Amino acid sequence: MTLAERILSGDVKALARAATLIENGTEQGRELIREMFPHSGKALAAGITGPPGAGKSTLVDQLTRHLRAQGKRVGILAIDPSSKFSGGAILGDRIRMQEHSNDGGVFLRSLASRGGIGGLASATSDLVLLLDAASFDVVLVETVGVGQDEVEVAEVADVTVVVLAPGSGDDVQAIKAGILEIADVFAVNKSDLPGAELAAEQIGGAQSISVQKSKSDRAQVCRVSAREGTGIDALWQAIEAAASETGRKRRGVAVAGVEIDHIGIAVEKLESGLHFYQELLGMPLAGRETVDGERVHVAMLPAGNGNDSPRVELLEPTDEASPIARFLAKHGPGLHHIALRVPDLEASVDRLKREGALLLNEPREGAGGHRYVFVHPKSAGGVLLELIQK
Repeated sequence: MTLAERILSGDVKALARAATLIENGTEQGRELIREMFPHSGKALAAGITGPPGAGKSTLVDQLTRHLRAQGKRVGILAIDPSSKFSGGAILGDRIRMQEHSNDGGVFLRSLASRGGIGGLASATSDLVLLLDAASFDVVLVETVGVGQDEVEVAEVADVTVVVLAPGSGDDVQAIKAGILEIADVFAVNKSDLPGAELAAEQIGGAQSISVQKSKSDRAQVCRVSAREGTGIDALWQAIEAAASETGRKRRGVAVAGVEIDHIGIAVEKLESGLHFYQELLGMPLAGRETVDGERVHVAMLPAGNGNDSPRVELLEPTDEASPIARFLAKHGPGLHHIALRVPDLEASVDRLKREGALLLNEPREGAGGHRYVFVHPKSAGGVLLELIQK
């Protein structure tokens, strides 16, 4: 069996081996992520962040206990400070979570931050995807204690939980332009101590004056005590509600084998475009062909070395009914679309359809023999997007 097959069959040793390959940035690790990508998309990833001393590790421990009682499989990525001597993780989180070490339904991985920004390690997003594909129901990502502008956890998690504690009222004001703005849920920890109610009120006040959040967008504030184990059920309900309201983000798109394939540029005549890109810029011409289905002449110019290099594709209409001809009549020459290579086109199309994205065609064969589908600009941030099977 391959390493990917062993992981999908539930082999924990294979999962640990894969995590090491990915964390070390190996080619085998990158290829494994590409193999695992089609199996991902089911887990709920929750980022647990906040300033040092807020009790994040103890809270993660309590959330794990709560989720295991529900029968959920839990993956934990605990980002620890790096040792200045070895570069490895200082394993504080493993010490706090020892009770889960023999639980086959929990996978705990301590990651050295190694200078990574935002309280994360550079491999965090890849490892979230790995655990997702390995059929963990929930992935908890605990960051190193963070400050005002370290918000990267929101890019790898479906829901971001900002953990604060009584007595940090001044801190709330200081971070309101940073991690305060990425919170989907606030957890006021150590709520058994004096000042918890005031801290919750200050968070609400900070949100009310934020220009970036409407009243309906304000995050729920939950009072918990990780030490006493109180408020954990309500916190998890708030996390699930936030995931339901915002919709699951598609994690791993930038790191799971999705690559830029080409940029399509509409031109009146190929020769004029070739004069600029080939003769003036010195880009090589890789080939020319006519795609009858799209009624377009295509010239392909690689923008790098190797067969998989991104390229510029010049597009000239073959007749007035061509989509490119209609584009030129409306907009004139210019950027027509951006194309991305995806590991599994059919899986990507199914996922987009489920989420209500507007597709302009079913997958079909195009230039170079590849299969492709176009996504309407309304669903792709205002740009016509082409997805291509790798």
